[in-house]
Amino acid sequence: MVQYPTARLDASFAALSDATRRGVLEQLGRADASITDLAEKFHMTLTGMKKHVSVLEQAGLVTTEKVGRVRTCKLGPRRLAEETAWIEAYRQLWASRFDELDKVVEELKQKEKADGRKRRG
Repeated sequence: MVQYPTARLDASFAALSDATRRGVLEQLGRADASITDLAEKFHMTLTGMKKHVSVLEQAGLVTTEKVGRVRTCKLGPRRLAEETAWIEAYRQLWASRFDELDKVVEELKQKEKADGRKRRG
């Protein structure tokens, strides 16, 4: 299997493990937003939203820029290519295993059918 940067994957999956943070990413996918706007949208305190944004920022999924008193958030430069590749590698592994299991089940069905014919004959 391909080796992936563990710390980066850990940070990404930790950031994505929270529903609020996934929601923030969805929201920022539509338009940039201030932390205040995000806090209102998700019905939470500014402090709580700042913590969520900080986790996303550390993972490289969000960037922020402060202009005056307003901190604006936007999607970061990362496009989750490594995370997608990691998931795809395991999807392929499991698909292969299920294909093999299907073959075994089919062989057992055929054997069972053949054994049933022998008993009747």
